[in-house]
Amino acid sequence: MKIVLVNTVCGQGSVGRITADLYETVLRHDSRAVVAYGRGSAAKHIVSYKIGNQADFYRHVCRNFFLGESGFGSAGQTRKFLDFLEREKPDLLHLHNLHGFYLQIELLFEYIKKKELPVIWTFHDCWPFTGHCAYYDKNGCGLWQEGCFSCRYHASAYPYALFKDNAAKGFVRKKRAFTGVKNLVIVTPSRWLADEVKKSFLKDYPVEVIPNGIDLGIFSPKAEQTSKERQGLEAGQTPERAVHTVLGVANIWEERKGLSFFVDLAKSLPENYRIRLIGLSKRQKKVLQKEFPSERLLAESRTESLAKLAEAYRQADVFVNPTLEDNFPTANLEALACGTPVVTFQTGGSPETLGDSGMCGISVEKGNGRALLAAVQEVCETRQRAEASGKFGTIFCRKQAEQFEKIGQYDKYFELYERNRKP
Repeated sequence: MKIVLVNTVCGQGSVGRITADLYETVLRHDSRAVVAYGRGSAAKHIVSYKIGNQADFYRHVCRNFFLGESGFGSAGQTRKFLDFLEREKPDLLHLHNLHGFYLQIELLFEYIKKKELPVIWTFHDCWPFTGHCAYYDKNGCGLWQEGCFSCRYHASAYPYALFKDNAAKGFVRKKRAFTGVKNLVIVTPSRWLADEVKKSFLKDYPVEVIPNGIDLGIFSPKAEQTSKERQGLEAGQTPERAVHTVLGVANIWEERKGLSFFVDLAKSLPENYRIRLIGLSKRQKKVLQKEFPSERLLAESRTESLAKLAEAYRQADVFVNPTLEDNFPTANLEALACGTPVVTFQTGGSPETLGDSGMCGISVEKGNGRALLAAVQEVCETRQRAEASGKFGTIFCRKQAEQFEKIGQYDKYFELYERNRKP
C-alpha cells in the first residue's frame, strides 16, 4: 500500500510532527509513504515532494490579502503536484492542513473525484467548512452555518484577508469542491470538532475521532520526587515562600493563544510565582522584558528541540493554556506526560485533554481571567502540600497522558488506511 500524506509543513510544529509520525507509522507496517508539503523542509530520511516555492507562496499570500482567496491560488504548482500523483498512483491520500498558501483546492478535489481516490482528511481546525477562517469561537461567530455572509472578521482571523471580504464566495466554492467525494473519511482529534463538522455542509461524511498522539519517551517525568524536593526548598525556607513556575508554550503567540492573560497573571500572582513563556517573537520578548524584570517573567524564543521543550514542562509546576480558539492542544498532552498539571480555558477540545477525573488539571470559563488566576494558585498550592500521588501530582498527570501514546494512536490511522484503500 502506498500513502501520500499532505500538509503545509513536514516535521515542524504540532501538525508537521504528526504528519512525520504518520509517515513512520506507514513504514512500520511495511507500506510505502510520501509526504507532500508546501513550506520549509523535510528531514532527509523522509521521502517527500515539495509543492511550490517561496515565490509562489508569496503570490498566494497576496492573493488572499487582496482578494480573500486562501486555498484558491497556486494553480500551476497544484497541477504539477497532480502530475506527481498521477505518476505515484497512491492507494490513498491522507490530507491534513490544506490552508497555508500552497494548494488550489478546487483542482485537487476535481482530481480526487475524477480518479475516485480514497481520502482520509484530518481536520486540525475549522477551515474546511467555513468561508474564510480557521476558527470562529473566539468571536462567537455562527455565520459558517448560514453561508458566511458579510464576514466581520476577515481581516482579523487567520488566514487574514486584509482588504476584502470574500467569505461568502469562498464558502460556496469550498462546499462545491469538498462535497461529492465517493470515499472520504473525516478525522478529528476532539469530540468538540466532530460535533461541529456534523453541523456543517460536510455532515454526510463519516467522522471518526482519533486524538493526537505524543511520544511518551521524550515527554516523561523526571525521577519521582516529593513535592518539597520538586520546589527546591532549602533549609529554613517555608513552603509558603517556595517559588512556583508557571509555563506557557505556543508556536506563535497570536491573540487567540491568550498572551494577554499571561501579562495579567504576571501582574496579579504573588511574588513567589514566576512565569516562563516559550515561543515569543523578538518584538514580544522586547516588550515583555521591558515591562517585567527577568525573575518575574522569563521570555524565550520558539524551540524546535523536543528535549528542551520536555525539560521546560518538567521544570514547571503548572502548564497554563489560556487559548481562546483550539481543537485538541498537543501541548496539554505533552505537559501531562511530563507529570505537570494543566490549567486551560473551556475552549474547543482543550478540556477533553484533561479527562473527567479532575485530578490532573482544571478547565475554567473561557476568557475568565479571575478564574484562571485562582486555578493556577489552587494547582500550585495543592502540589506544594501533596506528594506525587496526590491531586495534580505526577502520577495522575502521567496516567492521563498515557492513553495518547503515539504508536497506539497512529496505528488507528493505519487501520483506517486499510479499510478505505483502493480495492
